[in-house]
Amino acid sequence: MEASVKRRPRGPRRAFTEDEILDAALTLLDEGGPNAATLRGIAAKVDVSPNAVYTYFPDKAAVFKALVERLLGQVDHGVFADRGEPWRQRVESLALELRARLTAHPGAVGLVIGGPMDGPQARALNERLLELLADAGLTTFDAARAAHLLLVYVFGSIALEVADHGQAGPLPPEAERTDSRHRASAAAEPDRFPRSAAAADVMAGYVSTQQYIWGLHRMLDGITASAVGNPERSPSSTAEDTTGH
Repeated sequence: MEASVKRRPRGPRRAFTEDEILDAALTLLDEGGPNAATLRGIAAKVDVSPNAVYTYFPDKAAVFKALVERLLGQVDHGVFADRGEPWRQRVESLALELRARLTAHPGAVGLVIGGPMDGPQARALNERLLELLADAGLTTFDAARAAHLLLVYVFGSIALEVADHGQAGPLPPEAERTDSRHRASAAAEPDRFPRSAAAADVMAGYVSTQQYIWGLHRMLDGITASAVGNPERSPSSTAEDTTGH
């Protein structure tokens, strides 16, 4: 008589959450950049099978989009939402808040600028910026144009700052990065690039908070100067201006 074969009972299925997936994706991005955050790698971090990730997300692009939304959702609107504060100070606070949040996770910066920012958190951020610019006296049309310009500057500056580091992982302290740029400038060929050599101290600070704020202030100066004395315009009238009709 054959001995009966006892089968080991299956254990309970590993329970996991959407936040665990996003945590894993962010960790991989921080450690190795976008190429390191594969679905297989994310699943391994969460200790589930790759197919289990599809419970929450259809593909890696959906994971990345949700992660961008979460990062934008962590932006503290309280630092720039007080309408009793000067509007320029509120824009500066917003710009600094975005820079602090995103440079803390440099591997995710490319995701922010690599796709449409059309989720609820992105829209809420844009709505707040439009409110700020309306408080500055801009018309609806000019505020929309200015909001886009400011976001291009902010996200573009952050992306260049991260790219300057040139490797995965957290950014070193600002002073260390500035010193590194200064050494690189000093090693350049002053006879061949005399203007760059003369501006080496300033160019070393391109990744600094001081440069970031300087550029932001120049943009705000231009936005407000162009708005003063101009009547409310429509997209059609602007198009006519650019075509010369």
